[in-house]
Amino acid sequence: MIQTLPTAPIAGMKPGTSGLRKKVTEFAAGNYLPNFVQSVFDAVRPQGGLGGLTLVVGGDGRYYNLQAIQTVIRMAAANGFGRVLVGQGGILSTPAASCVIRQHHAFGGLILSASHNPGGPDGDFGIKFNGANGGPAAEKVTDAIYACTLKITAYRSTDTPDIDLGRIGTTQVEGMSVHVIDPVADYLALMRRLFDFDALQRLFASGFTLAFDAMHAVTGPYAHAIFERELGAAPGTVRHGTPLPDFGGHHPDPNLVHARELYDLMMSPQAPDLGAASDGDGDRNLIIGRGLFVAPSDSLAMLAANAHLAPAYAKGIVGIARSMPTSGAADRVAQALGVPCYETPTGWKFFGNLLDAGKVTLCGEESAGTGSDHVREKDGIWAVLLWLNVLAVRRQSVAQVAHEHWARYGRNYYTRHDYEDVDSAAAQALMQAVAAQLPTLAGATLDGRPVVIADDFSYLDPIDASVSKHQGLRIVFADGSRIVYRLSGTGTSGATLRVYIERFEGDAARHGLDTQEALADLIALADRVAGIRQRTGREVPSVIT
Repeated sequence: MIQTLPTAPIAGMKPGTSGLRKKVTEFAAGNYLPNFVQSVFDAVRPQGGLGGLTLVVGGDGRYYNLQAIQTVIRMAAANGFGRVLVGQGGILSTPAASCVIRQHHAFGGLILSASHNPGGPDGDFGIKFNGANGGPAAEKVTDAIYACTLKITAYRSTDTPDIDLGRIGTTQVEGMSVHVIDPVADYLALMRRLFDFDALQRLFASGFTLAFDAMHAVTGPYAHAIFERELGAAPGTVRHGTPLPDFGGHHPDPNLVHARELYDLMMSPQAPDLGAASDGDGDRNLIIGRGLFVAPSDSLAMLAANAHLAPAYAKGIVGIARSMPTSGAADRVAQALGVPCYETPTGWKFFGNLLDAGKVTLCGEESAGTGSDHVREKDGIWAVLLWLNVLAVRRQSVAQVAHEHWARYGRNYYTRHDYEDVDSAAAQALMQAVAAQLPTLAGATLDGRPVVIADDFSYLDPIDASVSKHQGLRIVFADGSRIVYRLSGTGTSGATLRVYIERFEGDAARHGLDTQEALADLIALADRVAGIRQRTGREVPSVIT
């Protein structure tokens, strides 16, 4: 029976740049989740209603996913949807959800994930709405959702039994059909169209070795199906491949701290040819060659330079887009290819307009997110497959590809220093202090370096002319070196201060330096300008990438 249940606005429901992330305890309390879901439905409801439309639902397998999906299904039925597609076991990686939305011409989807944040009863939970193009909702949509959360007085649901999410098949709920689907099938079919699976099978048959760490998160089923069963990689290639509600007690963030086991393996004499990892919901990637970590910014540039080696991009790419904090390495590739390179704010939704307009083919963020026009999300498994395709054709190691790339384009030494769970007031005060200095820095000299740009980055979308302000504080020097400060919106407690430092090196004789040593003077300058140690009380970053 369909019910209209009274409720009231709940404070703190404003979605961030990629949806709403909170502690599990907050989502599970009262009507928190129903209020947000109803607000989404009310904000995106077409003039003719939701009748007959298809909604895709799935998540990364973290704690509370299964309960939340049952709530979403009941509310979708009560709000008039005609069909729901849900991944078996509640599983759908974020890029796979984007694929399913596009493949089945759905109205949109609800993705239940907190990305790379920790899981478990005391961990984090999240939810976001993706539109018909498969990408994160535009700012005008998230603003409308937020407005609905402020005035909601009732939500619609049913009192029907739970759906069996473990069995593929179709069930009716109040006249709405619920299809439990294989979460890998549509995504695997898309990957077969993009890459030369025959060449990749021959690569593994030749003795090539891969270590892929799924971090007990959502990519395990995808990695087992693709790398081991489809491509013939040896059993055990996929590590930590079973999704667990608490990610095995680990932090599913593919960086050099939380994927340290993989990094240590790749630096050892027993290293396989390629090491890779993905995060909680499968949209980020980590690439490590034997003895060489490939920074995400470099990975984007190297993939762009070699994309034509994969069947899907054999005719070349039409453009590249990168987030502002991402290094300028991709810009040099774009210039050499004669295609544009767009600089956007952080957040995959900003790439959506460019992709939909056919302006770009490859996109990337410095936070280990890379993707293309095949879906409207960053895609960890796709990035590994493209690297494999490049290595299969070039018959070189990751290190050889990297060093030849730097010899041709120069090397952008680049690092990100994260200060996690910083007191929010202290973090805001730090950003305000840096912002106050910017007007006096432009045209000045810092440590003998002329400053050419000192601003708070603002973006004018070339497609819809929307403007996004306050996207990061930049100090850019005449030689192309940069310091960027941002507060991240991906955490659920305190604030995360991210500091990005970059320097271009054209001298091939200096391409083998340790990154932190190569950037030591700029790292010290970044600390001095912002007073990081004094304001945060932190002597060292929580994570260095």
